[in-house]
Amino acid sequence: LLIFSPVCDIEVPERLSSSYEQLKSYHLVERCVHVPAREGSEEEILLVHSLEHLEVAKSTQTMNEEELKRVSGNYDAFFFHPNTYRCARLAVGATLQLVDAVMSGKVCNGMALVRPPGHHSQRNAANGFCLFNNVAIAAQYAKLKYGLQRILIVDWDVHHGQGTQYIFAEDPRVLYFSWHRYEHQEFWPSLKESDYDAVGLGKGKGFNINLPWNKVGMGNSDYLAAFFHVLLPMAFEFDPELVLVSSGYDSAIGDPEGQMNATPEVFAHLTHFLMQLANGKLCVILEGGYHLKSLSESVCMTVKTLLGDPVPQITGEMAPCLSAVESIQNVRAAHKPYWKWLMYEDTSFLQNLSTKSHLLKKANPNPSTEHESKITNNDETAKVERFLELHMQNILFPVPPIKTATTDSKGSAHLLPVPIHLVKEMDKTEIKALVSGFYADLVKEDKTFFSLGGMLAVLDKILKKEVCNGIAESPTSSVSVAVALRHSVRFGFQRVLCVFVGDMQNIPSTEDGKILVIHICEKEHFLLLLQGAEGNDFFSAVLGFILPVAYSYQPNLTVIAVGPNRSLGISGISLLFTLLQGLAESRMFAVIEDTEINLMQSVAKALMGASTPHFGVHVPPTQEKVNEIKMLRDQFQQAWKMLQCSGKLSGFI
Repeated sequence: LLIFSPVCDIEVPERLSSSYEQLKSYHLVERCVHVPAREGSEEEILLVHSLEHLEVAKSTQTMNEEELKRVSGNYDAFFFHPNTYRCARLAVGATLQLVDAVMSGKVCNGMALVRPPGHHSQRNAANGFCLFNNVAIAAQYAKLKYGLQRILIVDWDVHHGQGTQYIFAEDPRVLYFSWHRYEHQEFWPSLKESDYDAVGLGKGKGFNINLPWNKVGMGNSDYLAAFFHVLLPMAFEFDPELVLVSSGYDSAIGDPEGQMNATPEVFAHLTHFLMQLANGKLCVILEGGYHLKSLSESVCMTVKTLLGDPVPQITGEMAPCLSAVESIQNVRAAHKPYWKWLMYEDTSFLQNLSTKSHLLKKANPNPSTEHESKITNNDETAKVERFLELHMQNILFPVPPIKTATTDSKGSAHLLPVPIHLVKEMDKTEIKALVSGFYADLVKEDKTFFSLGGMLAVLDKILKKEVCNGIAESPTSSVSVAVALRHSVRFGFQRVLCVFVGDMQNIPSTEDGKILVIHICEKEHFLLLLQGAEGNDFFSAVLGFILPVAYSYQPNLTVIAVGPNRSLGISGISLLFTLLQGLAESRMFAVIEDTEINLMQSVAKALMGASTPHFGVHVPPTQEKVNEIKMLRDQFQQAWKMLQCSGKLSGFI
């Protein structure tokens, strides 16, 4: 190996081999379609890069060590080897092969394990281990080959992908989102234009979103808050036709570059959210990630989710830190002029006082302490490895053999999507005993009694973890839900989330705090109220309120019921189901009163993992609805801390 700087000690081939071995050990490789790699052509590289840059890169193949050193010296944190050019072309080609496979419908989604990474690379310069900008080339390629008008790039690497930002700064067809360690410009690449106020140029204003992290140690709740309060509302309004992820895992725990605390399962949640965009067309392309265990487990979490496996329960306290809230607020304020969803939001710039007041300037390590620091780093790496070994054992769980179950009491199951699993109804005698013993105060009518056989049979399968989720019809959904909730608590579930859409005749007991009810209805009612709205009011309600509350609560079962006079359309209800599947290890029970077969079909598809139906052209939420949700956020943010990334910051001292 020709290496001239200890800086690149971390960018090693084991980054790919250890990730691939971990994928094999989880039996994920055999479940994927293998897309052969190829070299990217010169024409493809020139979609983004200058001819001069290409020629310099090409010329390095025959250079000796001295010449390579000299050329490398022209760039920031980039080091040439005679094989670099070919490897970089393979990384470009593999990325484009994935885009073709997804756009042609050969696969729904996928991941490209490539190196060298690409997001720092600029039109005319290599930078930060990156020679060619794989993701930027993929976006230009997709625009040209498939005529795409809206591409979302999500960069969750811990470094700012300034190369990607520069390339698309004036292009409204590419929405670029990057969060990155910044520390008020102290952290590499230390650019003013990595801050939140760099929103794009010319026609591209509003299409560049920078979320700077001004301190280390950001965790799962900070990353989720960024998605709920910034990225997802923008992404749904933008309505991309393709999503590309610059997937750097140096933003995960243990990484020497990032020094963040996010654990691997957070990437399962982030991936799950992005799968609901662009009709599921999602290409994840590896960027950074330098702690091999943390990297490989995070890669596996991403791929498991792409394959449609249930999402593991998120860990850690669900409360973003003050520094994260400040950054999120500032991004929202900077982008208010450009986005409809922010039009009526109460946004104002914050001074980042939590971090600016004690900025520590890092001195260069003196040579005598370098050996000592190396030993400490090795100890730290081993410590994180041991932690992750235990952590993954704790969060991974056997996937139920059956995804979605129902019963055929009405004879309409054949109209639901295949392969829905049919469950035998519970015996009438058994129901009678259960009702008289536990639910007599709830079940007053025969029609409710007779519908319980199917409902409880499906619910029991979910509670016993024999199926992942299920759907049941009921003539009286509010009574059936009250029974289902009490039944689940009796079974031993300690935190059950119930989201009820439509008129709720009976208000279920919260069983001493073991049940949280969110009611989406037309008129003011009780507990957590969201007055219903279709379309974009609904987005602000779901992303700005329901998801943050649900993630703060961390249920171990989610029950969603649809009753009469629902104020949500089918696409809104489907999206509610898909977004909430990140909770409770994807254990979810649907109770539908409306026998409208289209609704049943749509919910069944959502439960089985189909991507969300298209919402159509974005219309801004009404000022009245934005104010209602803001009042709710202010009212509940002390209890449910994930709400604290928007609105008033009461509760921070």
